[in-house]
Amino acid sequence: MNPEKAANPENAEHAADAENAADASGPAAAPTGRVVLLTTSHRVAPGLLSWSAWQLLHAADDVLCADAAHPQLPYLREAGVEVREAAPSAHELVDACAGGRTVVVVATAEGDRRLTDGLATLAGSGRVAMPDLELLPASYDLPGARLLDLVQVMDRIRRECPWSSRQTHKGLAKYAIEEAYELVEAIEDGDRDELREELGDVLLQVVFHARIAEEASGEEGDEAFSVDDVAGGIVEKLIHRHPHVFGDDTALTPEDVKEHWLRTKAVEKQRESVTDGVPVGQPGLALAAKLGSRVRTAGLDVPAPGGEGIGYELLALALRAEADGVDPEAALRAAARAYRDAIRAAEGLGDQ
Repeated sequence: MNPEKAANPENAEHAADAENAADASGPAAAPTGRVVLLTTSHRVAPGLLSWSAWQLLHAADDVLCADAAHPQLPYLREAGVEVREAAPSAHELVDACAGGRTVVVVATAEGDRRLTDGLATLAGSGRVAMPDLELLPASYDLPGARLLDLVQVMDRIRRECPWSSRQTHKGLAKYAIEEAYELVEAIEDGDRDELREELGDVLLQVVFHARIAEEASGEEGDEAFSVDDVAGGIVEKLIHRHPHVFGDDTALTPEDVKEHWLRTKAVEKQRESVTDGVPVGQPGLALAAKLGSRVRTAGLDVPAPGGEGIGYELLALALRAEADGVDPEAALRAAARAYRDAIRAAEGLGDQ
């Protein structure tokens, strides 16, 4: 007994109680050991495990894995960890921990539902001396990790789906437009669940087109590229156009940021005209507003062309709206939605 604790009457009393309890219960119960379920992410390169995971693997009395083709096994064995290919039952695993042994189970990609359910049943029965049960994530998904799943799924669909395998950039173009409009509608409706779904549909278009681009034939003059090239390009562009974030420039207001963006963009593009890069295929009001914005930003004095007819009247309205900071396309769409609601009300349909 620790002399310092024995010197304290209160500690001595507690110690005596503990010794009496031990005498009453007979010999101390045998240590029940420890079961650790080690999970890893298939989205992280095999072998990149946490330090705590490596320490556990090297110190464990037994390391088991039911999947002989588990991607981690070659790296574990290369690091000197002996792994047995086994799929024990819950009872067998508990028995393997007898005497205070530590057994690590490397979880398969599909999980070990049979084993975990069995352990839960044993623990709940109260009839078995259970080892300590632990879950140790050995590797974690980084933000954006599910994008890797999307790329893999798209790759398989492109190879095996009779419809998807025949699609081209031109054939899919209309879907990109449709999905963009559905995204805008979800934003305007304020529906968060719909917004999440529509963002996914737009993202699918990007990944689908990038997957098609991987198959470009050099003989046709088209250079192949992948989704990594797409992501790499936009990352480089974002860093270059945000010197106030990634460089030494300073921007304190949104206006400062816009000035940085426009100046950097002008250097990159080296355009001959302010109209260069304005897609003429966009909706008319949006096109008019974009042209008006380019003219105003460049400091040019270009009045709207004179002419008769509704087209010129709409052009003048769009330019006026843009100058006042109003998106004419969004404004007209909001008015049209209000008109749609009025029509449904007149039909007695309301918000159905």
